[in-house]
Amino acid sequence: MSKHTLSILVENKHGVLARVAALISRRGFNIDSLAVGPTEHPEVSRMTIAVSVDEQPLEQITKQLNKLVNVIKIVELEPSQTVQRELLLVKVKADTLTRGQVLETVQLFRAKVVDVAPDAITIEATGNPEKLEAMLRVLEPFGVRELVQSGMVAIGRGSRSISDRTLRPVPVPPPHVASGPPNLQAQPADRPHHPVPAPPPGRPVAPARQG
Repeated sequence: MSKHTLSILVENKHGVLARVAALISRRGFNIDSLAVGPTEHPEVSRMTIAVSVDEQPLEQITKQLNKLVNVIKIVELEPSQTVQRELLLVKVKADTLTRGQVLETVQLFRAKVVDVAPDAITIEATGNPEKLEAMLRVLEPFGVRELVQSGMVAIGRGSRSISDRTLRPVPVPPPHVASGPPNLQAQPADRPHHPVPAPPPGRPVAPARQG
């Protein structure tokens, strides 16, 4: 089974995440991790999805995702060409005998302590999945009481951006036009408008004299 990381640009609208996740699950792919958040464009969100593929080619899922109206672009990120990070919070047993060894492990993996209790230490660590897995293997003998881990986020190396020349304009609804009679054209200030009074009944209007 091979693992792949997809970076997907989607319109920042309600229900897009549910539709993308449902489509992947219907195709029989297992989602290992999923992270979604804003981008440099307020109307666009970025989803980072790690999937495990058994026999079905990954192209099947990318073609189906491209058919969704809210999907802007899909890119598969190669591990060697990207920077990948995850966040890990782990609560480890640490009494007076083992506290020093736990703190040495924290320093070894460049993690940090975010909470201390008489019999436990909560550790925060960031890094690629391999680093976090290695740290957990070292901490397991001390006793892991609780663990929470975020989905992976990834970004390509170099100066190029996934959003370069790829964003299609998001449709903007037309402005609301208030109902009512149309505005009349204003009269010039130096030519005030004087209505002509109607003639009395039964008296014809005399034509204007020339010259």
